Amino acid sequence: MSDSIKSAVVETPLAESPGDAETRTQSPAPAKTLKSKIFSGSLTLLAGSGLVGVTNLVYNVATARLLGPSGFAHATAVYTILMLISGITLSFQVVCAKYVARTTSPEERTLVFATLHQRSWMAGLALCLLLFLARGPLTAYLNLPDPILISLLAIGIAFYVPLGVRRGYIQGIHAFRPLAINFMLEGLVRLLGVFVLIGIGLGVKGAVLASVIAVIVAYFAALPSPGITSFSLRGISISFREGLQAIVFFSGQTVINNFDIVLVKHFFPPAQAGVYAAIALVGRLVNMCAWSVVNTMFPVSAGAGQDEEGKGSPVLFTSLLLVFLILSVLIFGLWLVPSFLWKTLFGAHFDLSSYGALAPLLILYAITTGIYSLSSVIITYEMSRKIANTSWLQLAFSGALALAIYLLHNTLHQVIVIQLVLMVVLLIALIVPLLRNHLTAPAAIVYNSLKLRRLLSEEEVIAEFLRSEFHHPEFDEYRHEFDAVVRHPDLNNSRENAVRQALLFLRRGAMWRELPADTRWFEVELTPQDLDRIRFFPRAQWRRVAQGSFYLTDVVERIRLQLDSTHDEFFGKLRSLSSSVQENLINPTVLLIGLDNTGPLTILDGNHRMAAAMLGPSLSVLTRLRFICGFSPEMTRCCWYATNVNTLLRYSKNLIRYFSYDPESDIDRFQEDSL
Repeated sequence: MSDSIKSAVVETPLAESPGDAETRTQSPAPAKTLKSKIFSGSLTLLAGSGLVGVTNLVYNVATARLLGPSGFAHATAVYTILMLISGITLSFQVVCAKYVARTTSPEERTLVFATLHQRSWMAGLALCLLLFLARGPLTAYLNLPDPILISLLAIGIAFYVPLGVRRGYIQGIHAFRPLAINFMLEGLVRLLGVFVLIGIGLGVKGAVLASVIAVIVAYFAALPSPGITSFSLRGISISFREGLQAIVFFSGQTVINNFDIVLVKHFFPPAQAGVYAAIALVGRLVNMCAWSVVNTMFPVSAGAGQDEEGKGSPVLFTSLLLVFLILSVLIFGLWLVPSFLWKTLFGAHFDLSSYGALAPLLILYAITTGIYSLSSVIITYEMSRKIANTSWLQLAFSGALALAIYLLHNTLHQVIVIQLVLMVVLLIALIVPLLRNHLTAPAAIVYNSLKLRRLLSEEEVIAEFLRSEFHHPEFDEYRHEFDAVVRHPDLNNSRENAVRQALLFLRRGAMWRELPADTRWFEVELTPQDLDRIRFFPRAQWRRVAQGSFYLTDVVERIRLQLDSTHDEFFGKLRSLSSSVQENLINPTVLLIGLDNTGPLTILDGNHRMAAAMLGPSLSVLTRLRFICGFSPEMTRCCWYATNVNTLLRYSKNLIRYFSYDPESDIDRFQEDSL
């Protein structure tokens, strides 16, 4: 957190930066306009995706009939590797689309494209070389007939990764019709190629080569383009976290959508693997249609600005509704198709009577893919507006899916059911917090601006926080030596500041690290009306007494009703603290956090002190306690302010990240230095 702010603020509203004022004066895009963009763009891409889906279906049916189950399984396995690597391609595409959508200057858009285009070629060539070197082991693991299949794929990968940047630019400028045309062109070239190349006797090699040629043609035909003709060392700074987020998301997505095919190809005989590949292509069709909505939603949401979640919710719920309708139509259509038609379509070799009828497996797989598509909408919406920790949740589920199929694969039906169960759990884990926040969020209340008495440094806030914590048993070993450093802090002494931070982190490091880096701290003056905006963090005993509302005044009223009749440790502590507050026997400082000085505040430290003071004489809480508030527009990412799946995942990730950090070693070093 920054401690470099030079000016002090006395009884004034929280200062705005010029950028904040400019952002405030710009009217956000109306929900109706955003919805219309999603509908029109989605219909355009859906039409294109429908044609691409039909083209791919014809391509797969033709390949299956021309090559038979075993040959089709070989071709699909190679194509699945391409789909797994598409995680890198789509990462470049989504980052390019996000940056281009947020940029209004043609020069800046060109610079975004040039930077990512150069990096994508470096990544594509590196992956090409890696595949070429690993062609032997991959051929053996996937039971392929010839390593040249992997070599051909490596050539396609070199162009496939940069294709993501070219499509990302088109997506970012909302040119959805050219984007749909590019997808259709790739599908048509692949379809024509497979007829010609297999027809001249190339067999499986012809099917793979058709996909490679289709990718190369799509790359050169991806227009409009800013017209970069040469590479340049000049570029823009692309956030590492943006790229990591995209890689994490698409890594999880590609594993969920494709790794089952790889494992089935490894564990099952070629004929059964070929049947499963035919089943999986229906899932890819469902996923492709759902992504017509996602590809529209992403740049629209990213370009709408970082306004509050409530203003962006029409974008999300419109997208979810569209995807649900599309999936319902597709799955109902599959259910109507007679079983004999599938046998006629794919050929007699794809009869699966010994392992279960083909049609039920197709429908079950389509439902599984549809449920996952809804999860993808939620995660990509969050990615368009912020760093979405739900990407890590998806990655964890992808690992669980791969492990579950690796351990349980007795039948093809079992493989699909495992995926269905995990995708249902993933959707529930994503949608329950979303619905809870949407349905229970109170109407937006703008409170009066808090009176800010003075700006505080981070060192002073840490000193006050530590003073409140220093009586706990964790500090017994250090209390005698560092008592003066804690009780009488010299904030100009850098060594003392470092000692106090190490001591605080001994007990509260995990809590402090969750606070945004740009948090600014102020000593504030509260009025009786300001007490209505303060709330407790929902933990431990406070959940028991809150009964759904964690606002200070509501909780205290419930405590007051039970205080004399309940004699457990929690209420006993409050009774004891109430008298201590009145006699000024405890540290009077309470730490609060919030987005700004006009919104709700959450107690970071001082829950019991606040409640005890409120239980005493009227308004003694305002005269006997001192209040320090930390403000940051990013405070919603902190689990102590907003508890949801995203913030808890961020908290868990930080726990793992700092697991090896030992504050006692820092304290011991300070002790040695003082000798």
